[in-house]
Amino acid sequence: MQERGSITVHTENIFPIIKRWLYSDKDIFLRELISNAADAISKLKMLGYSGEFQSSGEEFEIRVTLDKEAKILSVTDNGLGMTAEEVKKYINQVAFSSAEEFLQKYQGDDVKQQIIGHFGLGFYSAFMVAGKVEIDTLSYKGGAEAVLWSCDGTTAFELTSSERTERGTTVRLFIDAENEEFLDEVNIRQLIRNYCDFLPVPIKFNGEVANRQKPLWTQSPGSLKDEDYKEFYSYLYPLNDEPLFWIHLNTDYPFNLQGILYFPRLRSDIDWTKGQIRLFCNQVFVSNNVEEIIPQFLTPLQGAVDSPDIPLNVSRSFLQNDRTVRRIADYITKKVGDRLKELHRDDYERYVQCWKDINMFIKYGVMNSDKFYEQVKDILIFPVALGESYTTLKDYLERNKEKTGGKVYYASDTGAQAPYIELLKSQDIEVLLLDAYIDTHFVSFLERHNSEARFARVDSDLDENVLSKDKAAELVDPATNKTRSEQLVELFQQKLSQAKLKVRAEALKSEATPAVLLLPESLRRLKEMTALVQQKPMEFLDDHTLVLNTSNPLIQNVQRLADTGRDDALVTLVCQHVYDLALLSQKSFDAESMGQFIQRSNDVLTRLSNRAVD
Repeated sequence: MQERGSITVHTENIFPIIKRWLYSDKDIFLRELISNAADAISKLKMLGYSGEFQSSGEEFEIRVTLDKEAKILSVTDNGLGMTAEEVKKYINQVAFSSAEEFLQKYQGDDVKQQIIGHFGLGFYSAFMVAGKVEIDTLSYKGGAEAVLWSCDGTTAFELTSSERTERGTTVRLFIDAENEEFLDEVNIRQLIRNYCDFLPVPIKFNGEVANRQKPLWTQSPGSLKDEDYKEFYSYLYPLNDEPLFWIHLNTDYPFNLQGILYFPRLRSDIDWTKGQIRLFCNQVFVSNNVEEIIPQFLTPLQGAVDSPDIPLNVSRSFLQNDRTVRRIADYITKKVGDRLKELHRDDYERYVQCWKDINMFIKYGVMNSDKFYEQVKDILIFPVALGESYTTLKDYLERNKEKTGGKVYYASDTGAQAPYIELLKSQDIEVLLLDAYIDTHFVSFLERHNSEARFARVDSDLDENVLSKDKAAELVDPATNKTRSEQLVELFQQKLSQAKLKVRAEALKSEATPAVLLLPESLRRLKEMTALVQQKPMEFLDDHTLVLNTSNPLIQNVQRLADTGRDDALVTLVCQHVYDLALLSQKSFDAESMGQFIQRSNDVLTRLSNRAVD
């Protein structure tokens, strides 16, 4: 059987779909109508360049007018206009592919996420706010007659002759009662700025130019100064401080894309998980919803991206996630890496200042993109604890290799871990500062990618770098046949009475600290990662070790006092106090524990003062 025929589109279903489901926001109707007007002007200019149209020298412009009494909003251009046949072709015929599937898809509730491709339905968005729409148009073609098209939102239309004498098109919207907010001048002016501020043709609203017209991203970077970029950023984000740095995007292969991206100074009152970049298509604002083309670790970026090649759904509100989108995301990531390397090379001081704001995002980026890591691995820098300098991992390993081998000492809290840091610094060993919540993952990531590096937090263990080789501390007591260190460990275990607590006695090279607590590196990292995933504070590790510094005078004195047997209660209090002080560097006391600590401290001071008086 062989049969030929025509596919019929049920147009009576189109207008309800447009009004209720097709577009995510009603106010985009003005964007669509102004965009069509700008296209008409652009096409006429192109015909002029090719010699098919002879201009009389008039200025091209778009006029938006508002008649509140008549409730009419009009958009007029002096572009190429349309003939009666062109109106029939481009307005009366709505061409769909897979029309039935389209109708079924957009009769559901969750329509904003549905991807439906390009259908050229921009003009019909007017019916979301208007009960009636007219098109009054006169073509540029010689001998053309002006026509007036009118439709009340049904499938019926009327096409008649018009008295228009001016080339171009006017679209008149008779605003319905449900949408009278679009008869407000302030609202219309704001919509023009939001959506069409950078169209390269003046848009006059009630006689005044309402758009900026000059997007900075279309200009050559070589012709722009820092002040130009800062001024443009201030225009886009008037309440923000100056940006840290910016990136000018400009490529025409394998896709067309222009833009300027800014890395802002971070503020606590901004949600950095939400994108701040404005997406444009041929200088018409489309959306802030650009997560697909901006990698998650770069969500703080602000600015503008303009590309006619980014695939959108029909309302232009959502990106279609295809190969082009992924390639654009890769391109932007690479450009960010290039800019960071440029700053590191040419303006290191500025790079360091920027790093304080951006390091967390860069760390997240390198952990999620091997390409990005390979690009920036040599410019990842780390602050040196208790200092002002920064270093790369490579330079740290090179400077400290004779003393630490491949071990990299780091701190996560310079206040709480100050005794450990000072202990290492006294031996001329540098300690890096890694205090971001992401650093537990980052440290493990660096170890996997740098086989020569082993990271150890300053409170994870003590090695030969800080331990004294003085064997005097290990003298054997003839009466018990135990070393002094063994006796000291037994003393603290007895007085503290904690079954799970491990106690060691070591002679440290510094006498300053009586005791420190050690937390096993691997177990602590595991607990930190678990807490991060569960988004709750990490519980203190029961598996910890109290290291008594046998070089410290307090530890020596408490041992001598214990040997005398004269004040066992004071010995108990001092042992507990030594443990409390070590514990305070690792955790915060709750109300009960703090009360007990204060009481013990008062008891110790009272007993010591009594002994001094006696």
